[in-house]
Amino acid sequence: MPLTILVAEDDEGTRLSISDYLELEGYSVLLATDGEDAFRQIFAYQPHLLITDITMPHVDGYELVQRVRQHPAWRLLPVIFLSAHTETENRIKGYQMGCDAYLPKPFELDEIGAVVRNLLERSQLIQAAWINQVALQTAQDRAMALEKAKLGKRAEEPKPDLTSREQDVLTLISDGLSNAQIGDRLYLSPRTVEKYVSSLFRKTDTNNRAELVRFAVDHHMVK
Repeated sequence: MPLTILVAEDDEGTRLSISDYLELEGYSVLLATDGEDAFRQIFAYQPHLLITDITMPHVDGYELVQRVRQHPAWRLLPVIFLSAHTETENRIKGYQMGCDAYLPKPFELDEIGAVVRNLLERSQLIQAAWINQVALQTAQDRAMALEKAKLGKRAEEPKPDLTSREQDVLTLISDGLSNAQIGDRLYLSPRTVEKYVSSLFRKTDTNNRAELVRFAVDHHMVK
């Protein structure tokens, strides 16, 4: 689908020459005769780029761009100013109002085409990057929400009923001690420690020490 360009120009000859050129370049072109008309069309058709004369009846180019930039959805809309006023102060004002390029009249259509291509390519890259960022943030938010839901579900599950000795063994497991070290600390034989560990696996429905410790932390069974 071709990108859409809005051309706001009160001079019919200039307006049609730009329109004919851009259509031959493969763009879809909208036409406006003044700033008020252009402002309505921006919200009706959502063009990808605006080319506007500065001196126009009713609403001039400066006011048009100022209005557009007040709306968050159009703050990044590429804008090209056309003007017969080429003094430095005029160009400075144009950039201060929010234009991306300021072309003096008379201009070459090939130059307009080059500026249009450059601005649209940059705009499309920015839009793609923004979409990717939003998608990434959405995926991250969903992952965090899912993890919180899992943690909440685990917290709601009743804690297993452990004996005082099983709790002692669980605490030492969470500290990273081996069965032999636990036996030395609690004055138990390795076989007895193994029985306690197996009982802990069964009561917590876990299969190894890592799962057991994670279960214990999630359920606030160890510090």
